[in-house]
Amino acid sequence: MLQSKMKWKFTYNDQQHSSDTTSIKGMSGVTKRLLEKRNLTDPEAIDRFLHPSLDDLHDPFLMEDMERAVERVQTAISNQEKILVFGDYDADGVSSTTVLMEALTEAGADCDFYIPNRFTEGYGPNEAAFSQAAGDGYTVIITVDTGIAAIPEADTAKELGIDLIITDHHEVQETLPAAYAIIHPKTSESYPFNELAGVGVAFKFATALLGRFPGHLLDMVAIGTIADLVPLQDENRVLVSYGLKAISRSNRRGIQALTKVAGIESEVDEETIGFTIGPRVNAVGRLQDAAPAVQLFLTEDAEEADRLAEFINQLNQERQKIVADIAKEAERMLRSGEQELSNVIVVAKEGWNPGVLGIVASKLVRTFERPAIVLAIDPESQQAKGSARSIDAYDLFANCMEVRDRFIHFGGHAQAAGMTLDVGQIDELRQQLSHLAQQKLTADDYQQVLDIEMSIEVGEVSLQQIEEVNKLRPFGMGNPKPLFHMKHSPKELRLIGSRKNHLKVLFQDNSARLDGIAFGMGDMYPHISPHAELEVVGELGINEWNGKKNAQIMVKDLQVQSWQLFDLRGSKHLEKHITLSEQETYAAVSFRQSSSTSVPFQLPIYNPADLAYLSKVDGLLLIDLPEKLSDLSDLIREVKPGKVYACYQVEDSAFLKTWPSRDHFKWFYGMLVKRETFHLAQDRDKLAARKGWDRSMIDFISKVFFELGFVKMEDGILTINSTPSHRDLTESILYQERKNQLYVEQSLYYSTYKELKSWFDTQRNSLREEVVNGL
Repeated sequence: MLQSKMKWKFTYNDQQHSSDTTSIKGMSGVTKRLLEKRNLTDPEAIDRFLHPSLDDLHDPFLMEDMERAVERVQTAISNQEKILVFGDYDADGVSSTTVLMEALTEAGADCDFYIPNRFTEGYGPNEAAFSQAAGDGYTVIITVDTGIAAIPEADTAKELGIDLIITDHHEVQETLPAAYAIIHPKTSESYPFNELAGVGVAFKFATALLGRFPGHLLDMVAIGTIADLVPLQDENRVLVSYGLKAISRSNRRGIQALTKVAGIESEVDEETIGFTIGPRVNAVGRLQDAAPAVQLFLTEDAEEADRLAEFINQLNQERQKIVADIAKEAERMLRSGEQELSNVIVVAKEGWNPGVLGIVASKLVRTFERPAIVLAIDPESQQAKGSARSIDAYDLFANCMEVRDRFIHFGGHAQAAGMTLDVGQIDELRQQLSHLAQQKLTADDYQQVLDIEMSIEVGEVSLQQIEEVNKLRPFGMGNPKPLFHMKHSPKELRLIGSRKNHLKVLFQDNSARLDGIAFGMGDMYPHISPHAELEVVGELGINEWNGKKNAQIMVKDLQVQSWQLFDLRGSKHLEKHITLSEQETYAAVSFRQSSSTSVPFQLPIYNPADLAYLSKVDGLLLIDLPEKLSDLSDLIREVKPGKVYACYQVEDSAFLKTWPSRDHFKWFYGMLVKRETFHLAQDRDKLAARKGWDRSMIDFISKVFFELGFVKMEDGILTINSTPSHRDLTESILYQERKNQLYVEQSLYYSTYKELKSWFDTQRNSLREEVVNGL
């Protein structure tokens, strides 16, 4: 057996598939089932999903306060008032700021933007910044991707004579700020969709303000929406679909420069933004003021765009190193016990960069499979500021709101949050959140979950099928890239990569072939036996190399549910060929205490009768052969180990020696009767040469006759016993032992791998025959 690293959740039921989609022509059964999983069975709904249309976008004026906000901005433009766009420092905030800045500029506004420095000002609006804005003559402040929790700041704005318009999408807390207007999907009962990203809300405001659809801003909407991990459903799906197309033909200097410096040569898709563009945009605000990222997207100067893009790329490289260093240090602290590894991780230290702690938290969640809060301590203020990430089963926002009094500032979502608290509150926060987790979660809840959409066969995967599945793009939250399950014995399994840390697998079923690649799973290789029925979960993709396209499955996790046989028969260097898992227990078993086979890894050697212990281990190393097949059969039937390592050798093989038939015994006895004596040392070689017999067979026949009393043996000379008893060859213990040895070797040593595996399978499934009270 081989345990999967993650929890596999099969989200489908083959018995529940609807037949409504069968009327859609040209669509495979696989794609139909994927649509059904997304509750899409009606042909019209499927068409809207597969062909997103701008006509499906909702009227921005359905949002509460939209008309009031637009009128205020129009008045400000007419009166030549100064408008400040107050943004956030992540990719959603940067793209939101860009969208609204361009829309206001087009509308004729006197505007500028301001993004707080996360290190000196923290998250969200702050009173000092508002006071500075008032001093600079701003009378209208519009927040984007932030502000819904800015209650005291809204009061400050009112006192300063500033009209505050909040556009945001974050979770709404108990009390709303007393702003001039709040544009937020979740505070608008009449708005049909409440999962817009901050940039989506800003885009809605821009649309209402301009009185037309600003299609040229869709490129920024796609970047912010994808980077912020909001569900790609409803409006978000439409906006991202069109936004990705807009990026591919965008004349925006900043996007062109950023894709160039990032080495993006293929068409930009949601994965390119999520893993390449988004992290670079985020890196700016994580390490310093995020203004250069906004300037990159606003500039129309090619040279400035190249300079800013190169600067941002360097910041991203610096960010990656800082993240790696902090994550390594945090992991050391938790493993050493320097800070408690509780149900909810809360780890804090002076000197950590607050801007990257969300990424560090994500790494800790994956490493320890539990929610994680990572905090940087400011020694002067004695406050800790940081970020949190969670597991699927633990709603971070809801649980933190239960202990809201511990925080100075707090905001976020179910899976991510940011907070500030006094250092003295850290231990209490850890205890309370861990207590809540202990109350609400089971052991299974902590394991990372893979939601599997479908089980498929090798023959169902083709380039055409993968291209059809890709019509469901863009993938993301709410429309995940499908994970498929496959169960098949690999034709080939090998390690690849310069460090041999990746696993390459080839599945073949008749003429159908499918490559699989499991990045970073090279450590699994020694735990997969040849011909094992391997189960993998992964995403389907197309690998293009030298102009040739091949279907492949990108493996996310794998397992072997059946027991495994590792064939190391005759090997004299076992430690080179065996890798034992630290998560499993093993025992070496010897049937002959005189075995000369060396035991790897200093494992203790157990007698097969020690069932009390052996029944608890995961794997057995068989270091020698039993005298009888039944000895091993009994052990396997009782223990049923998940792994069997056949490590035994044969030094004096019975199988390789000629086995004498009854005719051999009969002829030899007749020869002795005629000769009356036979001198083994002198006559054995002559007889062997004349008859073509093996010398060892002559010795064996002689010893059997002696044991049965047919001959006398003295000083190597055989003579006939004049009064022998009538006994059968099978009465000879030596004969039976050699016969047993022959069967044992034939079954366990000289058999093929397939034959040996079949023998073990039979023993595992057999029942001992018992006779009880004559029944």
